[in-house]
Amino acid sequence: MNGQGQPFRAGAPAAVAVEYSCADCAASNEIKAREPIRCRECGCRVMYKKRIKRKVQFEAR
Repeated sequence: MNGQGQPFRAGAPAAVAVEYSCADCAASNEIKAREPIRCRECGCRVMYKKRIKRKVQFEAR
């Protein structure tokens, strides 16, 4: 609890929009957490997550 009687959330992530592309019309959509997965252009529910631009490297054992 913080000083005002409200719970304190350390490190709570903000709602970040992730970019998806529609499988039907290939439109680009930004969808946030808890938002329905649906294209804003055609209403299709099949979406593909776009690749991120930063370099990702994994260590294999």
